[in-house]
Amino acid sequence: MKKEFTVLQQALEAAAKVVRAKFGKVGYELKGKANLVTAADVAAQQAVLSVIRKNFPQHDYLAEENGLKNTGSNYIWVVDPIDGTTNFAHTFPQCSTSIALFYKKELILGGVKNAVTGETFLAQKGKGATLNGKKIHVSKTAKLQNSLLITGFPYDRFERMPALLKRFEGFLNASHDVRRLGSAALDLCWLAAGRADGYWEDALNPWDVSAGILILQEAGGKVTGFDGKKFKHIQDYGKTLLATNGRIHTQMLQILRQTTPEKC
Repeated sequence: MKKEFTVLQQALEAAAKVVRAKFGKVGYELKGKANLVTAADVAAQQAVLSVIRKNFPQHDYLAEENGLKNTGSNYIWVVDPIDGTTNFAHTFPQCSTSIALFYKKELILGGVKNAVTGETFLAQKGKGATLNGKKIHVSKTAKLQNSLLITGFPYDRFERMPALLKRFEGFLNASHDVRRLGSAALDLCWLAAGRADGYWEDALNPWDVSAGILILQEAGGKVTGFDGKKFKHIQDYGKTLLATNGRIHTQMLQILRQTTPEKC
C-alpha cells in the first residue's frame, strides 16, 4: 500500500495546484437549483485522474464530475475534486479535494486537502489519521448537551425544508450549538481533529464522504447511517450519515429517531 499512499498524496497536491490557481478567479454554472460546478472542479478532477491513470492504469475510479471507470478491478478510487464548490465559488475558504481508495469494497486509504488553508488530512486503515503529518484524535466530549455539532443541507432542501428544520431544531435544542460549514469531507476531518463532536447529514454521495469517513474512524470516531448500521456497499456511503466521536453516538441516534420522518 506504500505506492498507493504516495500516489494519493501526489493526486491531492495536483488538485491543490489547480484550486490555488483558480481560487477567486472563476465563475460557476448550475447543475441544479443549489448545486454548482466550476471550471476548477473539472480541471482539478482531470489532474487527480491523470495521476491515478499514470500510476495505476488498471484501477477503476468513481469521480463526481461524470468520471467513471468500471472494469471490475479490485481497486476503485473515489474522487471529489472540490468538495464545497459553493464555498469555493464565493471564495469562502472551506473547500477541499477528497480522495479515497477501496480494495475489494473495503475502505483502505483516505485523503482530504484544503488547498486554501494548506491543511491535509490523511489516513491508512489500521494506521491512524494525521493532520499535516501529526496524529489526530476525536474529542472526549461525552454528553450531547456539551457538544458542538456540524450539519449540512441537501440540494433538494427546498422540497424538504419543514422536516429538515425539525431535525435541526432537535439538535440545536439538545446540544451546545450547531455549525454549517459546507464541505462534508472537511466536516468529517474536523471531527477527527477534535474540533467538533458530532455531524449529521443525508443525501450525500460516496465521493463526498468516503475519505473523511476513514480519517474519522482512524482518529477514533464512529460512523453509521441514521439507522445506526454501518455501510455495506460503496453506493450507500452518505445516503444518511451520522458521524461522532463515538461517545455521543447513541444520544444523537435518539434525536434522529425522534425528528426524522420515515420518508425524510
